[in-house]
Amino acid sequence: MTIEIKSPTFPESVADGTVANWVKKEGDSVAQDEILAEIETDKVVLEVVAPSNGVLTKIIKNEGDIVNSAEVIGKFDETLAVINKQEKNLNKVDQVDKVNISTIKDKESETKTEANTKKSGPAAKKLIVENNLDSSLIKASGKDQRITKADVINHLESSFEPSASDSSSINSSNRPEKRVPMSRLRNTIAQRLVSVQQETAMLTTFNEVDMLPIKELRSKYGQEFEKQHGVKLGFMGFFVVAAVQALKKFPVVNASIDGPDVVYHGYQDIGVAVSTERGLVVPVIKDADAKSLPELEKSILEYSEKARDSKLTIEEMQGGTFTISNGGVFGSLLSTPILNAPQTAILGMHSIQERPVAINGEVVIRPMMYLAMSYDHRLLDGKEAVRFLVSIKEQLESPERLLLNL
Repeated sequence: MTIEIKSPTFPESVADGTVANWVKKEGDSVAQDEILAEIETDKVVLEVVAPSNGVLTKIIKNEGDIVNSAEVIGKFDETLAVINKQEKNLNKVDQVDKVNISTIKDKESETKTEANTKKSGPAAKKLIVENNLDSSLIKASGKDQRITKADVINHLESSFEPSASDSSSINSSNRPEKRVPMSRLRNTIAQRLVSVQQETAMLTTFNEVDMLPIKELRSKYGQEFEKQHGVKLGFMGFFVVAAVQALKKFPVVNASIDGPDVVYHGYQDIGVAVSTERGLVVPVIKDADAKSLPELEKSILEYSEKARDSKLTIEEMQGGTFTISNGGVFGSLLSTPILNAPQTAILGMHSIQERPVAINGEVVIRPMMYLAMSYDHRLLDGKEAVRFLVSIKEQLESPERLLLNL
């Protein structure tokens, strides 16, 4: 029985997608729920899986092709038997009729390659197989030694030795170059960043916060917190709580501009920027004002893992009234975050660094963090932006304010 393979049904906010890659090829036998292809939208990568056991018989939409919501991209036959690899034992070659020995060896080589790439995602696995690479030689940077697509590309570039006939990879000065198309997500990010710079009156205000009270709180209660709630007590949870309280005090920071109107949101949906191998994504913690600190930490951890595994859904990235970005995890000491339109403001966290500061007339060493808040000056005046950032600073330096909603 032939079944049409269709692209996922996109939400109204997504016009179309691009076939990022076919994990399976025509003629490949697949098991139910195995990934057939990946569709990249402006926000996320969506997986197309096999509806049942069978064979991928035809690819209609090739890699790079634009596809609409629920559009047919291939055909699948579930009546064809799935090859059981365990039955392909090379010790029983004499029992196999009319099978070419070289074909069996090729299958064995593919099986070994698949075993070597079992700790890699679909995109990385595809590159490894296509370039006949040994995954054990590739330096993995992902969680649990998972090989990412970026790891494979770095490995290829480090061993790249172009031949004299490879004119597409050599410029006029005979130095190696590589030209690849910009991913759909990267292109969307680029367009949005340029749009924000051109269409908003963005300014940034800075401050610094003494992180010693938070660090002491984590040191004193961290183990008990993890034992009780099953999640580590991080820094981001405190910043989300502080942001929620500050947004309630200054509702204009939680608003957005829609044409000639200002939309005031009666809820706080906090976006937490997460860096992935494909670019920056911003999953949104919905109704953050109604969540406890343990619930926030669990949401942050869950979204971070899903983002790095490209498992975020479009719904999990839609909306948001305020965004927090943490450049400190990469060592950034100070930077200017760019607005996540149509939001009015974004908070940037940075590295915690021990520095000498004056407290009560004495110079002491404290773990300090620079904070940066970019805001749309069309809606926010400098006074409101500065007071908002000071409110976050005061709450973090006196954690009891978080509990008392001060």
